[in-house]
Amino acid sequence: MNKTVVVVGSQWGDEGKGKITHFLSETADFVVRYQGGDNAGHTVKFGGKTYKLHLIPSGVFNKNVKNVLGNGMVINPRNFLEEIKILKEQGFPADNIYVSDRAHVVFDYHVLLDGLKEEKLGVNQVGTTKKGIGPAYTDKISRDGIRMVDFISSDFYAIFKDKVQDKNRELFQNKMQPLNFQILYQDYQQLADQMAPFVTDTVTMLNAAYDQGKKILFEGAQGALLDVDFGSYPFVTSSNPSACGVCTGTGIGPTKIDAVIGVVKAYSTRVGSGCFPTEFEDEIASYIRITGNEFGTTTRRPRRIGWFDGVVLNYSKMINGLTGISVMLLDVLSRLKTLKICTAYKINGRTLKTIPASIKEFERCVPVYEELPGWDEDLSNVKTFEELPINAQNYLKRIEAVTGLEIVMFSVGPDKTQTVVRKSLF
Repeated sequence: MNKTVVVVGSQWGDEGKGKITHFLSETADFVVRYQGGDNAGHTVKFGGKTYKLHLIPSGVFNKNVKNVLGNGMVINPRNFLEEIKILKEQGFPADNIYVSDRAHVVFDYHVLLDGLKEEKLGVNQVGTTKKGIGPAYTDKISRDGIRMVDFISSDFYAIFKDKVQDKNRELFQNKMQPLNFQILYQDYQQLADQMAPFVTDTVTMLNAAYDQGKKILFEGAQGALLDVDFGSYPFVTSSNPSACGVCTGTGIGPTKIDAVIGVVKAYSTRVGSGCFPTEFEDEIASYIRITGNEFGTTTRRPRRIGWFDGVVLNYSKMINGLTGISVMLLDVLSRLKTLKICTAYKINGRTLKTIPASIKEFERCVPVYEELPGWDEDLSNVKTFEELPINAQNYLKRIEAVTGLEIVMFSVGPDKTQTVVRKSLF
């Protein structure tokens, strides 16, 4: 059996990773977020209730699981502590959460500068959530950020004073009001005091857990096609949500990863700007959007809808090293007469089986479709693959054939009990 499993979004995010992570966390010892910040959102449904997470890993609902916010994340302490407060109000002790001392802190000035940059881009906006994630990662890469270890230290005052002075100059240059350092410092010092009990050396913690034979589940935010290196640049996020981000975002070496499961919707969605070859907008797209509740967890923006894209999944298979996939929201496609699967792209008379690096070329790609008959049956009570209508079975089999990937599990409803496991991962 596997000791370490990575759950990664195989498309543009919002695939249902939170549900699968929560489901798998029941047999895991650790659940680890390895990148991103509160620009992501995971929805978890069980016991007739819906819970929404933005920073904290989806294993938090299981008291026996240790939940780690890895060094690859950028963390807004205000929003982290607010999420802790909400969890406690919902009846969860939230005493099983650990924050890496190497993770970077998102401050108010990051949020201000994020909104400013999007405003300047005008019609060319990337479509960020304006949560300050990009500017925080920019500071990290330019070696100008503040890590948790410094945030909770006695050196914070001096470090923060220099940073606020620098950012105030930038705000002033853009005709924005400068921040009052003293008020801001007092506020953040209180937040640092509240954060301190959660902060620890998670790199050593996780490697010790691995050596002890513990089961570790790694949870990515967003999706591989939003990866800053491998996604449709520049319409990407500022980190590496692909499986390659696990190692740099947690300190677990690549030889210690046993399985990588790609979570993929039975169709495709995307939020914000950027290429989306199989996108369409008609009454069928509206039906899928409403039936699948395709609105952003963080922003509530309506998601763009497209048919299943085999080219995207094969590209995702390649860059993530996928060992299997979990197909989500299969039930949403019930009552559609015809379904489409994209198997290739056409561009300038050429056939492509992969995603071009050029954003301009990607925008010109025309999907090549196979059409399959749909089904009318309700799938919500299906417990095995064999119970699916024959057309639903054939749809999943065709996805396996197009991608060469085994479907290890699939989902027929939002609740964690509506998950059909075909192969155990832990």
